[in-house]
Formats: sequence, structure tokens, C-alpha cells
Amino acid sequence: MDTLDISRLFSLHGRVALITGGSRGIGRMIAEGYVRNGVRVYISARKAEACDKTAAELSAYGHCVSLPADVSTLEGIDDLVARFREHESSLDILVNNAGAAWAAPFDEFPESGWDKVMDLNVKTPFFLTRALKPELVAAAADGDHLAKVINIASIDGISLNPLETYSYHASKSGLIQLTRRMAVRLIEEGIVVTAIAPGAFASNMNKEARDHGDELKAAIPSGRIGTAEDMAGAAIYLASRAGDYVVGSTVTVDGGVTHVR
Repeated sequence: MDTLDISRLFSLHGRVALITGGSRGIGRMIAEGYVRNGVRVYISARKAEACDKTAAELSAYGHCVSLPADVSTLEGIDDLVARFREHESSLDILVNNAGAAWAAPFDEFPESGWDKVMDLNVKTPFFLTRALKPELVAAAADGDHLAKVINIASIDGISLNPLETYSYHASKSGLIQLTRRMAVRLIEEGIVVTAIAPGAFASNMNKEARDHGDELKAAIPSGRIGTAEDMAGAAIYLASRAGDYVVGSTVTVDGGVTHVR
């Protein structure tokens, strides 16, 4: 049996990560966790000003570069990949976090609300991962560690919330299944694909958790909403040697709320 090297188990020092939707919310939580753990982090977001501001703030703790892009289209994906390649020749960690939500009554739900959500939440993780596959393969080529792709799903892909977010529910459930399908193919090339299904974390997308956390916590077995440490911890685990044998699985980070919904 190999000697267990605890010092290396959760270390990410010197690795390179790209995080979409990294300027705020869950993406920022993960970005800060990685930067503080010695990762060279690149964050992308559609709004350039917000992306630049977050990168500047996180640079106080280490390496963080802003690469604004609209990854909801293939053209935007190509642009992001081209600009990333100006900085790095390999990619150890890709976090597919950019996402969208839409709520409307069943009889009024618009096609635009379907397409926007499905494109960004399901299509983008697939095509961005494919576009960056050469860099992911390059990161794993020396055999020192595996490359990682982490898709940010949602507990709404596992169980139902009361809102009529039809395309969001469908997209996050689809992303969990896509994670499995991608994982069994890409592990052949040293790329581990997993997902995180967050529960209530304060963000602009989850305004209930942001604005009414004290009310929500009564329905959460852990008695609180999620913190930056909770999200960063899960993302560090999956990206590190500690998560190498977690292939295609979705880690639920929700304080137990899925089990009591």
C-alpha cells in the first residue's frame, strides 16, 4: 500500500483553474477558495466590470485574472478559450458554474425562458469542456495529477422547489446526467468530471437565501444557509487528490434540505 500523504491530499498549489460565472455568488466562493489555496485562477462573467472588480479583489490573496465573456453562445466560448490560451497552455480545473434561471406560470412560460436557461446550463458546460479538452489533457499528461471538470448543478435537479422554474429544473437534472455521461468518457484521458448540487447559498440568483436566510433556515436540517467555506470546501475536495476516485457523481451541499423537502 502506498504511504498516505496527507499534506498532498487537499493541496492545489500551482494548479490552474478557469471558473465561469466567477464574479459573484457560488462562482466567487469557489474562486476565492482556490486563490487562497495557491491556484492560478481565471474567472469569466458576462459583465466585464463586475468580472474585473472581483478579479482585482481576489488578487489580494493570490493570482486571479478576469476574462469577461458571454459563454451562452459557441462564439463566446471560442472567444474565452482563445483568450485563456494567451495566458496558459494547460488547465487543471474547469468549473462550469455560469447559469441562468427563469420562473413563469406553466401556461405562460416563454420559449425565450426555456432556451436561455437550457443553453447556458446544459449546452455551455458540454461545449466549453470540449473546447478546453486539449488543455485538460495537457494538465494530466505528466501523470502527477488528474485534470478536473466540476459542473455546478442544483438540488432542484434532484428534488422540486415550489417555484414554476420549468427549464431550470430540467436543465439541472440534465446537467447531473450529462456529468455522468461525460465522466465515463473523459476519465479515459485523465479527466475526472463531477458535479456539485448546492442548496441555499446567498447569491443574486438565489435571492431567497440572500435576503431571507433567517426564514429559510427553519426548513434546513443544519439550521442555516450555506457559507463560502461550505462551497469552497466541496470544490477543493473534488479538485484535489482527495476527490480523484469520485467519478461522475454529484455531491449535494445543502445542509440536508433535499432529504426533507
